[in-house]
Amino acid sequence: MVAFDIIIVGSGAAGAAAAWRLNEQNPGLRIACIERGDWTNPADYPSTRLDWEVLKSSSYSPFPSVRKAKADYEIDDAGSDIAIANFNAVGGATILYSGHFPRFHPSDFRVRSLDGVAEDWPISYKDLASYYALNDHMMSVSGLEGDPAYPPIEGLLPPVPAGAVGRILGPALNRLGWHWWPSYSAIATRPVRGRAQCINLGPCNTGCPQGAKSSVDVTYWPLALKGGVELLTNTTCQKVLAESGRVTGIQVLKQDGTLHTLGARIVILAANAIGTARILLNSACDGHNNGLANSSGLVGRNLMLHPLGYVEAKFDEELDTDKGPQGCSIYSHEFYETDDSRGFVRGYTMHFLRGTGPVEAAKAAMDRRELKWGAGFFERFRRLYRRKLSMAIICEDLPRLSNRVSIKPGVIDRDGMPAVKVDYRIDDNTRKMLGHGLSMGKKLMREAGGRQAMAYGPVRNSGWHLMGTARMGTDPTTSVVDPRGECHDVMGLHIFDGSIFVTGSGVNPASTIQALSLYLSDQLTSRLGGY
Repeated sequence: MVAFDIIIVGSGAAGAAAAWRLNEQNPGLRIACIERGDWTNPADYPSTRLDWEVLKSSSYSPFPSVRKAKADYEIDDAGSDIAIANFNAVGGATILYSGHFPRFHPSDFRVRSLDGVAEDWPISYKDLASYYALNDHMMSVSGLEGDPAYPPIEGLLPPVPAGAVGRILGPALNRLGWHWWPSYSAIATRPVRGRAQCINLGPCNTGCPQGAKSSVDVTYWPLALKGGVELLTNTTCQKVLAESGRVTGIQVLKQDGTLHTLGARIVILAANAIGTARILLNSACDGHNNGLANSSGLVGRNLMLHPLGYVEAKFDEELDTDKGPQGCSIYSHEFYETDDSRGFVRGYTMHFLRGTGPVEAAKAAMDRRELKWGAGFFERFRRLYRRKLSMAIICEDLPRLSNRVSIKPGVIDRDGMPAVKVDYRIDDNTRKMLGHGLSMGKKLMREAGGRQAMAYGPVRNSGWHLMGTARMGTDPTTSVVDPRGECHDVMGLHIFDGSIFVTGSGVNPASTIQALSLYLSDQLTSRLGGY
């Protein structure tokens, strides 16, 4: 049996941050990270090729049900209102994310106290503040200081240029008296630590060949590997092993089809809210018949996915919406906090977007019957393309027991593990919230001079933000891990990813996932002598 001090499962946002921090603080430890995928080659990213939009909707799709790559595992989301997105490779979902990088608000950790719903986190924004700042530095976050929606955020690179989105929608937001601010972006806007700066190519969510987008394969992993962390790729964690109430290691499947046991004093799961729940549920053993660390029955429960809607409108002038990071321009938190007069609790982000590529734009226009084949097709397309502004309404969804991840007995994938089943339904509070956001979005577009404002949602193919399923708390009967990220039921078994979120906020979770992973890494370091 190969023995390590610490094994981390998953090399994405949380796993990479933990690998670097634990190694930096404990250089004498033998630390390994297990990744079911492999390294990606930036030279192969879709945006290096003319057919990049075809690849974006096939081999580089964020949805495994479309991509069907060797490293993917089966996810049955037919019973879900939202399709699940993930990416299995070194760097995980950060390879394909847009780089929009806001923090949680302080209020997001206190929704029970403030609004009487869900539960408060057992930690606060203040606990994570220094780790947000550390992660901003490590990830080369750009933005503008002084946003009144947040406590002070300092030390940022210059913001990504807002382009026509900011030039047109910013004044309209001002006229309405609504909050807005340039996006916080995990994108290097100037050369930093050997990385090139952003050149406004645009399709960040197909991978960044420039290396300007801060995916963890170019931020945390080079430092972790230099420090001696061992990264085992093409290696699938099938289950966590435990005896007498404490973790002993993991069982893995190698690329050649052989099974191996890797021993460890400490195991950290960082495989996202779907993958982590899957591993725990598949790790049932004597004394843990319903899955490991699941005495509460909450493993896989309380899945949160941020239901999404879109608003767009046409403008007479040709715009520069094909230039710059698609997901990073400006945003508004005007409707982020609870206002009882709106008829729902909590709130949403207005996330303003640049345009899509020409093929995607043409296909969407044809689906809406704005464009059809035949004589004059290209002239009609020229009157549409680069003349729209759009926004996403990112809704906070509250945790519900019925929204869950489970495994499908009898349905075994090529890794010898049960397939995953996702059941997720949007509740009435979120539907009211989304309806309000779509209405306010149309109002803003009209104020900005847009024509034919269109709003639609919820959008099914939008399950990028995976949260919940192993939540944090002080009570073992109502949570899976304690405030230090250790499972109540199994000594030495920790979870550092978005699984442990108590609530989901109304913003993209990547920044908070990483700040939390760094915080929990230090919590673990402070008591390593006890293992």
